[in-house]
Amino acid sequence: MLDYRLLDALAGVIETGGFERAAQKLHLTQSAISQRIRQLEQRLGQPVLLRTSPPRATALGWRLHNHLQQVRLLEMDLVATRDAFPLKLRLTVNADSMATWLAPALARCALSSQMDFDLVVEDQEVGLKRMRQGEVMACICAESRPVNGGAVMSLGVLRYRALASPDFVDRYQTHCDPDNLSQIPCLIFNHDDQLQHQFLNTRGLPPPQRIHRCPSSEGFVQMALSGLGFGMLPELQVQPHLDRGELIDVSPPYHLDVPLFWHYWQTESSAMSKLREAVGAHATEVLT
Repeated sequence: MLDYRLLDALAGVIETGGFERAAQKLHLTQSAISQRIRQLEQRLGQPVLLRTSPPRATALGWRLHNHLQQVRLLEMDLVATRDAFPLKLRLTVNADSMATWLAPALARCALSSQMDFDLVVEDQEVGLKRMRQGEVMACICAESRPVNGGAVMSLGVLRYRALASPDFVDRYQTHCDPDNLSQIPCLIFNHDDQLQHQFLNTRGLPPPQRIHRCPSSEGFVQMALSGLGFGMLPELQVQPHLDRGELIDVSPPYHLDVPLFWHYWQTESSAMSKLREAVGAHATEVLT
């Protein structure tokens, strides 16, 4: 049986970023916080925190923190309390959702409830791994299969187009020589980004040979606008640039629709249910 006094101490350190601040938040001494963390680690037989500056949770520490948040959410459904701490909701999301449509959906709940979001931007496989290990309370990704103990809700699709600046298209004559696309500079988000590879594959071309890697959605757009390369960009994010002719298709019109899904736990609290419904409602309004 878990001792929730010890979990509260762990959550305090994770959420405040230090033992002293956790002690102030929980109205305890710093030594009491340290003792409770040691007791928790002794009972579990492995560390829950890395003693860095600031302290960082281990994978087990994150699972315990997420478990505590789920318990708090379920308790709120049973007993209404005015003095409850804001809920810390850890979610994994893909970068393009965060850069385009997700924030207003989260705001629908955050402005009416005590919710503090800890958003972890991850590739879908990593995000699902965190979900599978119990480190997060929900996940947005392109995978439709739920994890064990979880459920999934379809959100819609995010449309991508192969775009570049007009100067880039003129320089490399991509409209006249589309077979050369794999040889010219290409923008890649990170090592896991395969959208550009899928685009080239539909043209019967090999993977890109010249790559600019940019792990920032906003930076990715700026690099395309500056003529550094072509890339698969969310239409929702760059529509103003398309309207002004600052970005154009690098070859005959092509689009790739990436489905998005909200993964959540079947033992869902009313607060998480409201969040899921708010995200789903907003996604219906803005996604294809």
